[in-house]
Formats: sequence, C-alpha cells, structure tokens
Amino acid sequence: MDRQFEVKSSGLINRIETQNTRQPYEHQIDAQKCLDIVNKNDNYSTLVVLPTGGGKTYTATVWLLRNAINKNHKVLWLAHRQFLLNQAAETFQEQAFANALTNKTSFRYRIVSGASSHDRICNIQPTDDLLVVGKDTLGRNQNLAQLDRWLENQDMIYLVIDEAHHAVAKTYRKVIDHIKAKVKNLKLIGLTATPFRTAEGEAGLLEKIFCDGISKDGVFVRNASGRAYQIGLKDLINRQILSKPIFERYETNEDYTQALGLEALEKLNNFDQLPADIQEKIAKNAARNQLIVNKYIENKERYKQTIVFVINIWHAIALNKIFTERGVKSAYVISAVKNDLGITISQKDNEINIEKFRNGELNVLINVNILTEGVDVPQTQTVFLARPTVSIALMTQMVGRALRGVKAGGTPEAYIVSFIDNWDENQISWASPEAVFDGVNSFDDSENAYRNQNMRYVQISKVEEFAKILDENIDTSELEALPFEQRIPVGMYSFRYVEENDGENEGVEKFCQVMVYDLSRKYYENLLKNLPQIFKDFGVDEMEDLKNGKLNDMEEFIALNYFSDYMVPPYDSKDVKNLIKYFAYTGEVPTFYSIDEQIRKQLDVSKIAQEIYDKDMGLRAQDNYLNQVWNNADHNIIKLFFPREINFRNAVKTEIEKISRPDLYEQKKDNVKYDMKSIEDFTLYEIMQKEPKLYRKLHDEVFKKARTSDGNFKCANCGRTFNSKFYLQIDHIVPMNKGGKSVLENLQCLCRNCNSIKNDK
Repeated sequence: MDRQFEVKSSGLINRIETQNTRQPYEHQIDAQKCLDIVNKNDNYSTLVVLPTGGGKTYTATVWLLRNAINKNHKVLWLAHRQFLLNQAAETFQEQAFANALTNKTSFRYRIVSGASSHDRICNIQPTDDLLVVGKDTLGRNQNLAQLDRWLENQDMIYLVIDEAHHAVAKTYRKVIDHIKAKVKNLKLIGLTATPFRTAEGEAGLLEKIFCDGISKDGVFVRNASGRAYQIGLKDLINRQILSKPIFERYETNEDYTQALGLEALEKLNNFDQLPADIQEKIAKNAARNQLIVNKYIENKERYKQTIVFVINIWHAIALNKIFTERGVKSAYVISAVKNDLGITISQKDNEINIEKFRNGELNVLINVNILTEGVDVPQTQTVFLARPTVSIALMTQMVGRALRGVKAGGTPEAYIVSFIDNWDENQISWASPEAVFDGVNSFDDSENAYRNQNMRYVQISKVEEFAKILDENIDTSELEALPFEQRIPVGMYSFRYVEENDGENEGVEKFCQVMVYDLSRKYYENLLKNLPQIFKDFGVDEMEDLKNGKLNDMEEFIALNYFSDYMVPPYDSKDVKNLIKYFAYTGEVPTFYSIDEQIRKQLDVSKIAQEIYDKDMGLRAQDNYLNQVWNNADHNIIKLFFPREINFRNAVKTEIEKISRPDLYEQKKDNVKYDMKSIEDFTLYEIMQKEPKLYRKLHDEVFKKARTSDGNFKCANCGRTFNSKFYLQIDHIVPMNKGGKSVLENLQCLCRNCNSIKNDK
C-alpha cells in the first residue's frame, strides 16, 4: 500500500463554529462597503487601495467569504509571489467564522504555483471553491486551458489580483480575457498599496482592466455609492492604525561619486540595481557595515525589532556576521540565490527565520528583496535602509514594514533609519523615505513624478548614445554632416516590463528608453503600427514564446524590413528587442514622450558655435565664453549630455568649422565607383542584412554540424553538450581580421564561455 503524506497546498476548510470577534477598522469597513457595489452589477471591476499595513488581504478575504464563498460562487486569487499565495490561503482559513459562512459548513481550497510546496495546475478539481494561483503558472497557454473544467457550468466568478499594480502585465490580462470568454459574469477586484507605480502610459492599461474604478484620466472614482476605495498613509497614521514615522539619517561618509559610469547608470535606471562591482564595494565596506551595527546597538532600546534592507546576499552575510559577533540575535532572508554562489537558502529556511522574528527570538532580520510585498511582520519597530533605491514603490514597501500602529497592536511611532552615502546627485535621484508620505498615493501626483523621472533618464541615456559621436576612433563624418539639432532626440518611447522567471517570484522589472530622432521617428512609428501583425506572423503571444531564438529571429526580421542603413544615429538591436519584450508583456505599444523644445535648444551647441562665429571671438574670448557655458548651472544638462568638457569643446569646434567651411561637410555625391567585395568577406551580421536567406542557411548548417546523435549541441572547443542552441554562439575558426571567410568551412559553434575566452585572447 502506498504511503501518503500530508500536504498544505490543498484541502477542505471547515467553518469555525464561533463568531469572529475581530473588529475591522473604519477604513476596512469603508472598503468593504465600496466592494458591495460589485454585487449590484453582473460584471464589475474595481480597486481597493490600502497602504502597506492597512490590511488588504484581510479586508478582501472577509468580504469574499461572506459574498462569494458563502453563496457558492468560486474565487480565483492571483498573485506573483509564493509568500502572497500562502498568506492569502492562510487568511481564508483564519477568517472562516460562522458569521461569514452562514450557508456553508466547509469549502475546498487549492494553492497552485511552480513552487515545490504547492500543487500542480493539472490537479485542479471542479469541486475546488477557492483557487490561489501564481500568475506565471496560470498565464502559460497550455496551463490556462487547465482552468476550463473548473470554470465549466459557472455563471459567476470572483477574480482577485493581489498587488494589482502588476496587472498591466499581459499575463494577467490573458487570464481575465480567458475567464470572460468562459463565464457570463466576472467580478474583478484589484488589491494594491502602490497604484502610483504605474507610469502615465501604464495608467491607461490599469484603466482598461479596472475600468469601473478608474476614470479615463487615470484617477480613482469615489462617490456616495462607492466604486473604488483608497485611503492614504497619512489618514491611517492619524487614526493610529499605522505608526507615526520618525526619520533618522546617518552619514556614512563613504564616497561613490566616481564609481558610476554610463553602464552603471543604465543598470541602475533599468533595474534599480547597482552593478556587481559597486555592490561588492558597498557590501564589503567594513566601516559602513560597522556603522550600521553600531547605530543599532547604541539605540537598541528604541529600535527594538529591526528589519535591515541590504543590497545583496554578500551584504547580508557580512552584516549578519558582525551583528552575531556583537551579541545581536540576527538572521537573513533572501528571495533567490544563484547556484554559483555556493550557498543554499531554501524557502523553508526563510520561513523559519521569519517565524523566529515574529516570535521575538531574533532582534534583527536582514532582508534581500523578500519582505517588501505582502509578508506580515507586525513586531517590526524599525527599518534600516542600508541600500539605496530609485523606486518610490520599493521605498514605500520597505518603509511599510515598520508601520503597525497602536490600534493594530503596534507602537505609536516607528523609526525609519537611512544610511546616506555620497553620490553624484546630478546623475541619480534616489528615492527618499520622506517622499512616501508626501501625498504620492494618487495617480495625478505619480504622473508628474514619472515625467520628471523620465527627463532625468533622458539626459543619462543621451550620454551613452552620443558617446559614439564623440569617440575619435569612430568615423562620425556622416553624423557630423547633419545639422546638430538633428542629432538631438525629438523624444523617446519609455516603458517598463518584467523579465519573468520561475513562477514563484516576480522577475526583475526593467526600465527602458528608445531614443527617437528626426530621421528615425517614421521607422519606429511604422514598426509599432505593424507590431501586432509581426507577432501574429511569428506565432508569438507572450514572453515565454520569445525563447529558443524566437526573439533574435523577430529582431532580425524587423532590422531587414523596417529600418534603413541610412538611419542616423544608427539602428540599435537592443532597443528593438526591448520593444518586442514590452509588447509581449503588455500587448500594447509604448507611450511616446516628446522632449521639451527648451531642453533641445540648450543642447544645440550649433547655437553656441554661431555666436562665437558671429562675434568673431579670439581664442581667449572663446575660451572664457565656453568656460562660462560649461560652468553655468542653468546649462547643467550640457554636462549630462557630454561626458567631459573636452567632448563639449570638440563638438563646438566642429560646428564652427561647419559654419566657416561648409564644403568640408557636404554630403558626397554619387560620383564614386566603389570596389566590389565578395559576400564571404562580410561579417555574419552584414550577411544577415544583405542576404538574409544565405545567413539563415549558414546559421542552420553550422548548428547542424554541431548536433550530436542524441539531438544535443556540442561546443567545438571544450566538447560540452547542450540541449539548446541558446548556450552556443557561431564563431569564425580563422578570425576575419586574419583572413578568415564567412563560409561554412570556417564556421563553428562555441559555448558562450569558450567564445568569450577566445575573444579575450
């Protein structure tokens, strides 16, 4: 007989045969009253917006038990993190009291995700009353159909999206559309603490999802009957449900002003993540770490139980060691650890440490990106912000960990302690904890903040793009022939998407910009107009479909059919890949932001050159004038545009030459007969542009040579085999700079590591 083991991922929840004595707060009662309108309409979608610590899960769960489960209507609860799934299921269990379930004595639940502790989607049964499901698990095409048996013969479904600011992801919308097609009436409820996280363009996506709770202006609709509910942090603080924050700042005197180059800035702005080398400097900074521990020990009686938010796992390990050596009971929790770190942290270990913190067995809990959304740790008195962030949403979630007020069993005050390093504030605008309380909990405020953020990122992005123009080793004659104003972007496509991963945890959110110029705008407009058809032709519907080389195939097709060799600045494949991913993520084209004309005028150094030329300035007068422009605070954008003063001066010099000697910069006429070159002498990328069919043939034949008898692919150097082309790259056996040709006999497959080593050599 097979042995059987108890699991917590599914089961029968029996009614608690007593009355629930917990008294909801005024704002929770108000939110539930606003939700009552859902039952007055056949189809309805709305939002409940409560700050971190406001009890979103409890508020929704109690209402659903009374209005859905008790009336034999099924509930589907979607979330993107394992912790959120567990918390929702546990809250349904804890709140199943007799005064909520007057008609039912029990109901079935099931938790489904990619986590080993959760059930598989194939095990969903029609008899399940409550499904708590990871959105990535359900959102896959082959999995979504597994829901159909559960939906069969249902006239009404209640769908809850936890952390609903993530609902702009196409995965959520696919689930919504699927249920709408199967069920006559859908009641859609979104829960969030940070609706302002959505950008101006993304607010429109939320409007499409929660259409009965958000107006066309992207703001909440609140009236006597109640359509959406929102309450801010300040209101909950005044009601003593949340603690009053006390902000403290400690200067570390650690200087990182010279550490951030262009690549680092891009990584920070795209992912809210500093590059690995800078993370290492912070994590291993002994003086900084000692300061953090010292400040806790000096103020232990005030700070009490403290969560420390740190930059990475190495930072957590280093701080934990110091805390422990100094007699402070501490541990750390992390969202994920890569295998090559040599450290194993299981989900169970995290849960044990969080429970120890809840029980008071730990004084300090060090966190790497796990206690930001949804996890309830009410004993927290203090948060240490030992990592910087540019995300106001992340800052809100970190600060919220310590805000359990008197009426919620906490304290009247909470300590928000920031550790401040020296950075170049002209390049980086770190989110401050004080900003969380400055009325940001509304769509209107967020749009202005988002535009300002975009403008800052525009300036940083320009530096990277225009570095090519300023590089003396690159032939820039074609660029220099253009009027300088045509080299200044007219705007940008600005958007975010999430690089999804394993179904348990949300992937990294990526912030992207595609700079658009006079000579490239028409190409992008044409591409975006046809992008839905391109996706259809390639059979791509979601992010998962872009694997196994499909993303590269689509980018190659777009390069050949939608862009020109005469684009200035030239086409960048990275931009197009980001656009493809965003469309796969949201199903929408991104918003175009025009760059203010005043900014463009400030950047147009041809105007500076014209003034120098018109006034016939001598060398000394010209030098003084350029010094004045460079150092003028009003022209700080120029410093962001040009990496160094010498680049700025060279650009002005070029513009002066264009004015005085226009013949030097005239475009070449068609009076040259160029040499001919065999196709085999071009790089593979050039062959792809010129002869795409030949490129595809070479590509397929090279991988055919690398294929083993068991269907894997073999690296020609180290001999390792791989089950996917993804891990290999096409390489020239004899490099082209040594006479090698782009022919089949001279092409091989190398794994990424071998190819990298070969390139280094």
